Amino acid sequence: MPLPTYLTTAEVAGYLRLKERKVYDLVSQGMIPCVRITGKLLFPRQRIDLWLMNHLEGDDGVGAPTQPVLVGSQDPLLEWAAKESGAELALLCQGSGDGVQRLIAGRAMVAGMHIWHGESQRYNDPAMLGLGGMRDLVLIRWVKRTQGLLVAGDNPYRIAGLDDLARPGVRVAHRQPDAGVTHLVHSLLVRHGMDARTLRWADHPSLSEDDLALSIRQGEADVGVGIEAAARRQGLAFIPLQQEHFDLAMRRRHYFEPALQRLLAFARSERFVRRAEALGGYDVSELGEVVYNA
Repeated sequence: MPLPTYLTTAEVAGYLRLKERKVYDLVSQGMIPCVRITGKLLFPRQRIDLWLMNHLEGDDGVGAPTQPVLVGSQDPLLEWAAKESGAELALLCQGSGDGVQRLIAGRAMVAGMHIWHGESQRYNDPAMLGLGGMRDLVLIRWVKRTQGLLVAGDNPYRIAGLDDLARPGVRVAHRQPDAGVTHLVHSLLVRHGMDARTLRWADHPSLSEDDLALSIRQGEADVGVGIEAAARRQGLAFIPLQQEHFDLAMRRRHYFEPALQRLLAFARSERFVRRAEALGGYDVSELGEVVYNA
């Protein structure tokens, strides 16, 4: 019988041939990937497999990628800077969760992420992301961004806040399940006492910030949660909800690679600051700060 996608404490203990007490110890030390749902611990099986491989082989067991690759969440300012800086980073941005998995597996040099943990009221907690087992993990602050509701310029449903998503006929754009903003949306719905199953979701997920904004502009959806920069690029109205932390995760040795150094050096330039102001919704005052160092 195949194991479920999410394992209970007893199941993960059996899977790893450990006592449950040892599993709880690993959780308390932030050493094993897990999520806490209504007070219950669940362990994503795929990330447990990646964690186990990394733990058994050691940090040197997963070699650096043959080509510098930037994965994780899409950010318009980061994409622009990666190209304009001459960093020669290949872009494969398919969501924060995908970036975490590629980073653990050694298939990327750096991952952009903005995953909200509702219970701890924090962004990008390494232990909650399953990155606690990476003994050389570093998180560098990229920017703080404004997340909010994107609506058509004429706002036909007169949407003013999250509660209005439940109005009859309102189609809600959404991202793929592992995208960072998906975690935020579900946390906000819980906070407002709203049931996600009662909303009218768009037929297909948007795979990037720009795709979500474009779906609203083209009339495929009426509202969605995204960043201010994406709203401006598509001429949409924007209703702020929350400021988020967008960080870059990498192994310590990769911080010193020429690709990352060129990107971060360019991000300190006046040209970069002007671009951030023009895009809108960015606070670059903490850019480059080390927010986690294993």
